[in-house]
Amino acid sequence: MLRLSPWIIVAALGLLRPDVTAAQDSQPSATGGCLACHAGIEPIRDPESEMMQRILRLGRQQGDPEGCVVCHGGDTSGQTKGQAHRAPFYPDPGSPWVNEKTCGQCHERHVATQMTSLMMTESGKIQGTIWSFGAMDRGYEHTWGNYDVQNPADPASRIGTADYLAYMEALRLKEPAAFPDAQESLPAAPTDLSLLHEQPELAAFTYIRAECQRCHLGVKGRQKRGDFRGMGCSACHVPYGNEGLYEGGDPSIPRDKPGHMLVHSIQATREAKVTVGDTTYTGIPVETCTTCHDRGKRIGVSFQGLMESAYHSPFTEGGGGQVALHTKHYIAMQEDIHYQKGMMCADCHTSIDVHGDGFIAGTNLAQVEIECPDCHGTPKAYPWELPLGYMDEFAESVQVGDARGVATELPSHVRQGTVYPAEDGYLRTARGNAFPDIVRRGNKVVVHTASGKDLELEPLKLKFEEETLSTEARVAMCQVGKHMDRMECYACHATWVPQCYGCHLKIDYSKGQRSFDWVAAGNEHLKESKRADRGENGYDTDMPGKVTEQRSYMRWEDPPLGVSGEGRVTPVTPGCQPSITIIGENGETIIRNHIYRTPPNTEGGGPDGQLAIDMSPGQPHTIGKARSCESCHASEKALGYGIGGGRLTRPMNHPVVIDLMTADREILPEQHIAQIEGIPELEGDWSRYVSEDGEQLMTVGHHWSGSRPLNDTERANMDRHDICLSCHQEIPTESLAVSLLHHTAKYAGALPTNRDEHGALVHKVMLFSAWGQVSTTLLALAALVLLIWQSIRRKRRRVATAPAGTGDAPPS
Repeated sequence: MLRLSPWIIVAALGLLRPDVTAAQDSQPSATGGCLACHAGIEPIRDPESEMMQRILRLGRQQGDPEGCVVCHGGDTSGQTKGQAHRAPFYPDPGSPWVNEKTCGQCHERHVATQMTSLMMTESGKIQGTIWSFGAMDRGYEHTWGNYDVQNPADPASRIGTADYLAYMEALRLKEPAAFPDAQESLPAAPTDLSLLHEQPELAAFTYIRAECQRCHLGVKGRQKRGDFRGMGCSACHVPYGNEGLYEGGDPSIPRDKPGHMLVHSIQATREAKVTVGDTTYTGIPVETCTTCHDRGKRIGVSFQGLMESAYHSPFTEGGGGQVALHTKHYIAMQEDIHYQKGMMCADCHTSIDVHGDGFIAGTNLAQVEIECPDCHGTPKAYPWELPLGYMDEFAESVQVGDARGVATELPSHVRQGTVYPAEDGYLRTARGNAFPDIVRRGNKVVVHTASGKDLELEPLKLKFEEETLSTEARVAMCQVGKHMDRMECYACHATWVPQCYGCHLKIDYSKGQRSFDWVAAGNEHLKESKRADRGENGYDTDMPGKVTEQRSYMRWEDPPLGVSGEGRVTPVTPGCQPSITIIGENGETIIRNHIYRTPPNTEGGGPDGQLAIDMSPGQPHTIGKARSCESCHASEKALGYGIGGGRLTRPMNHPVVIDLMTADREILPEQHIAQIEGIPELEGDWSRYVSEDGEQLMTVGHHWSGSRPLNDTERANMDRHDICLSCHQEIPTESLAVSLLHHTAKYAGALPTNRDEHGALVHKVMLFSAWGQVSTTLLALAALVLLIWQSIRRKRRRVATAPAGTGDAPPS
């Protein structure tokens, strides 16, 4: 029979009941120890697991055989709650402000990387927002973060293999703006509001601190449906339901008050089993990640097949609207194929992707080390035959080099999770580290998912060799070489992409309008008296200004294309596209519907700079069967010219008035107002970022030197719209030969009437034309050879039949 005593180890990981009354606080413990109050709490880990056994050993060394103090501190000899929880006591042991003393006892390397990791600094979001307010002399630099941080002095202390360290050092030298040596905490939001009249761009700091930075690991974050989580390690490794309600057995934790974990257990790799009710699961569910990844590029909700909607439909029981999730409403779309197969985020993403490697990474591409071919390979190469850096080139040429091979060993910090047999070797990432859960088995790949599935996949080369690739796949990847040389896999395989065009941002500083400052709240935790706090309740970090956001319109189909920092063609989607309105402290409008410009001579903008609204390259996480050829080659939107070529919307820089007017558009009532206000700097549509003659109209990426719209050559190579006219301009009567064939086919009932018949006809015409031209060429060559041969024969015949004494011989 299992003892209950080990089940308390992380005692709600910071979710011990915070609202116990003073009377309860003074009640003595019945039996002493934590279980006197927390009896019935579920196990943090399996009591027989290596992790639990180590915690118990450490607990005995610290005088607590139950092991509670190993993670929580406190005093098990206390007879009241106040005595038991006397300092040092850690309600949330995973908090980054205390986890060096808790989680770090066993996971030292993971804890050591947290302050420089992207989930803590969020410097990419900061740089992107500052960029949309005119860059403020920072340009492409990523030198502002949530906190002051510095890289380690020794480059060799970066976590990873020797190949990885060399790779990252070369990338750092190539793109120094994305790999700063240090970051400082971003400036405070303005409190002297008179400054906004001269420097309205300072409002960016209010926006960032109120909206963008609530997800970083230094705070518990917004307590809304779908957003409940812990801090630091607990943000990912402790399960929270979307309702934020506790469903475990601890009687001291209220089951009707949101803000608590689902159960008191750690979720991680396959060996960490979590039981909720009658269900036991392993791995970190996708919804844990989506707690934060529902904004910006929206990769978490997109992976789950959720597309943000402006509407609350369909109705619920009683006629209510769709309940909000992450404060938004959604349309159910097709889920990513990996999600459909039962994969979770951590089945692809490595420890370095999420924890960092100990050095500052300015943005996602700087920290994420994986690429699609790492598992799938290409039709010409198995994953282990590819060179390091393939599809991660940060250049516009294909990476070449020696085969990367496989790894046979795992580093120590990865071996703390589930370790799978190497079989024929662990696959390696594009940057040279081993995948601990993905192995080679002959010419196949096995993905050992954290949820318990062992998924076997056939790499593309094996499919090619066994001739199981579809015609579409063979054409796209084998016969059109530029696709594999210049494109990301998801340029075709992203089945849909969330596109929220136009971010209408209002920051209102009029009296009484205030917001919570998440960065200031995080810095409050740096105070010794607040390091152990389990959240930000009661923190006085409000600041002037209230943020409101609206959209112009949303789309999901047929993504536009551009070039990412990696140098490859990729989907692009609206990043920060803000039209900014700022209201002063007395209700006056300081700027209205204003679009800033980037620094001079950046992003193709000339001396005036470019419009600081962005189309952002990215991996949409909506992978499935590739879209049709026409979705790119017959799409003005894909080329960057905008939805419908940008012709479907009117110029947006003038207000639209709708009222009684004459046929010549003269407005009749003297008292009229604009129905749609103008955006002075925006002449075209939000979706149009390059013109037909190659003029760039807004930025395309702002983190990397290589990101850009498709250039003139790329667009010309790709553009096949109106290709039907090539044939139909002659059909049915414009050419005698075509007319004869058309009418013959018509009366014979052989005219194509559907897609398959049309395709068969075009295919036949193409083959007939090709063989006709080849045959003509061969016949011409044969005729030429025949003429030459006959000429030579005639000359020889004349020489042979010439009379003796003729020719060039001298007279006798």
